[in-house]
Amino acid sequence: MDRTVGKFLAVFLLIFTLAGCTATADTAAGKEKFRIGILQWVEHPDFENSKLGFIEGLKESNLDESTVDVEVLNAQGDAGTARQIASKFVDEKKDLILAIGTTSTQAVYNLTKEIPIVFAAVTDPVRAGVVKGLKETGTNVTGVSNFTPPDEIFGLIEELFPEAINIGVIYNPGEINSSVQVEKAKEICKKDGLNLVVAPVSSSGEVPQAAQSLVGRIDVLYVPTDSTVVSSMEAVVKVANSNKIPTVGSGKGQVDGGVLVARGVDYFDMGVEAGKMAADILTKGKKPSEIPVLMPHDLTLAVNEDTADILGIKIPDTLR
Repeated sequence: MDRTVGKFLAVFLLIFTLAGCTATADTAAGKEKFRIGILQWVEHPDFENSKLGFIEGLKESNLDESTVDVEVLNAQGDAGTARQIASKFVDEKKDLILAIGTTSTQAVYNLTKEIPIVFAAVTDPVRAGVVKGLKETGTNVTGVSNFTPPDEIFGLIEELFPEAINIGVIYNPGEINSSVQVEKAKEICKKDGLNLVVAPVSSSGEVPQAAQSLVGRIDVLYVPTDSTVVSSMEAVVKVANSNKIPTVGSGKGQVDGGVLVARGVDYFDMGVEAGKMAADILTKGKKPSEIPVLMPHDLTLAVNEDTADILGIKIPDTLR
């Protein structure tokens, strides 16, 4: 492996065991295992849950240690490293690649139009340029979106904080997933007479300063599904909590990281669905282009009780 790749990521092989499964490829019979590469964009609870869910989805589809090798590499939020990992997987001719996150998916898709790609946690796959449509993708890509409509988040904000006028958001304009959400947020604010205060960043190192720049200017901080921001969630929460600014997010992983409350998709369940898609491709010969992209349909609410105590806020039981 390239030394540069080794510098940025830890490599490990996940071999998982199951009992009572029917194998479709048996090494004992001299057949090779399916080889799956997982490219994870960044360390974050939501992405970790997607990965674990994916493995569970494979298990539920009767793929075990005798049929599948899974290699997981993490780009640590670095686009160059993501490209190197994608190149490694393509050069090794993996049977299938799982890409977790928009940038990861783009990195893989840019290098192969032949190896099947399944994604998890891509907000807008059409706009990201990896599929041509949601019903028929028209490419070697399919997967499960994590799009949480900003309407849902702003509805939650207005319900919890009806007097809030100035809504802050930190985001990376370079992430298509973030731009989609912020554009929609601007439309909502214009319609509802709210003021959206944006603090753009281009790297995780800029996030703490961006959070600090919003102090005294906002009533609530909206946290979209932005990989750059969530990778520095601890810094964001520290600034927000110390200045009594409520944070409202888009996923349970954000709440685990200290965000007050979030409404969003279950990333583990998302991963399970992605795993089942991968199994259909590997064992049933389905093409990614024939498998519709799954969009979220069940959103869950999560609350960080510690943060609620710090801010002196009680989340109504009716919302739970």
